[in-house]
Amino acid sequence: MALYIGIDIGGSTIKGAVIDGDGNLYGEDSVVTVKGKDIINGIVALCNRLMKLNREEVKGIGIGCAGVINSSGGVVVQANNLNLFDFPLVKLLREKIDIPVKITNDANAAALGEAKFGAGKNYKNSILVTLGTGVGGGIVIDGKLFEGNKSAGAEIGHMVIEHGGEQCTCGRRGCFEAYSSATALKKRTKWAMEEDAGSQMWKKYTSETLTGKTAFEFFETDASAKEVVDWYVEYLACGLINLANAFRPEVIMLGGGVSKEGERLTKPLQEIVDRELFAGHYAPVKITVATLGSAAGAYGAAALCI
Repeated sequence: MALYIGIDIGGSTIKGAVIDGDGNLYGEDSVVTVKGKDIINGIVALCNRLMKLNREEVKGIGIGCAGVINSSGGVVVQANNLNLFDFPLVKLLREKIDIPVKITNDANAAALGEAKFGAGKNYKNSILVTLGTGVGGGIVIDGKLFEGNKSAGAEIGHMVIEHGGEQCTCGRRGCFEAYSSATALKKRTKWAMEEDAGSQMWKKYTSETLTGKTAFEFFETDASAKEVVDWYVEYLACGLINLANAFRPEVIMLGGGVSKEGERLTKPLQEIVDRELFAGHYAPVKITVATLGSAAGAYGAAALCI
């Protein structure tokens, strides 16, 4: 039996899972992330724990890591939150554990996990869009990750959807991320609350306690909340349609905290996509919610080796 280890490196925790080629789980564990070059020790320790019972069956180790990743060279080019720069992670891990190792960006790994074992498993072409602090994701074409030149592609959060619009953390204005992240949703909700001080949102939350769920929570009772949700859905749909027109996947999967709104989010998005997508009647695109949650990264990392 062939087993594969998937490692998902996060800013506070490194998660690991052991799966077979069908995505069946054989074990999982985690360690605290130690930033800087000593991170390799935690990864090695985690891999050894995961292989304790099935070492002979493990045929590969896949890694999903935040930042700019040179997947062909096995190098973490730049991961600011991990304090890693030009770090030869694959080479160092191979020196400690003599098993084939592959690496990709963490968003790419999550996209591959959903494509192989989650909401995209019945499709050849899929896109994952994660709606969290920023907007990330990955693109799978004919069952394989699209990474672009030097593995630096698929930065979907930084396509402009409003020329000269809101400032983005990348330095440009009007990026998808600046309108469709949970951060952008909270910023818009805060503005709406301040403009409508008599609203139910205002009475229950403050600018410090509101979340990405707040506007959805009061969608049916506060006109200001409905305006926020409608605004958010329109901009999110704009970005999704751009992606759909460029890559024409069968499905776009939504992940991250905002995606937990489920049909309250996907139903109006689907209506806009169906109406505005170029040649949508010929090659429609389904909008759905990702299903693997926080496990997607580890599953996708393992899938790099399958």
